[in-house]
Amino acid sequence: MDLSKLKGKEVELAFHKAYKAVSETQHRFKQDTLLYFYAYYKHATKEFNIELKHHPHNGAQLVSAFKMNALFQVRHLSVKQAKIKYVKLAVKYLGDDFLKA
Repeated sequence: MDLSKLKGKEVELAFHKAYKAVSETQHRFKQDTLLYFYAYYKHATKEFNIELKHHPHNGAQLVSAFKMNALFQVRHLSVKQAKIKYVKLAVKYLGDDFLKA
């Protein structure tokens, strides 16, 4: 399936199916893959209100910095492109059966 040729509602449907599949899978993703899922999702849904807070005792500052870096890396994408990249990443790790349902 050529995801780049999908139109508005088709992209939206594929994105939601991919999100559901990723959320419900038992597959263990590597940390860098999870950061890409995070950044694509946040950009696609326009939820990029991350705050960098100082929490020296629990490592939250480091996690926030990685999240912020991931968001910076995808900021050039359109919302549609972010959704398509999210779906492609899901297909890469989970296959495309979720798109057929």
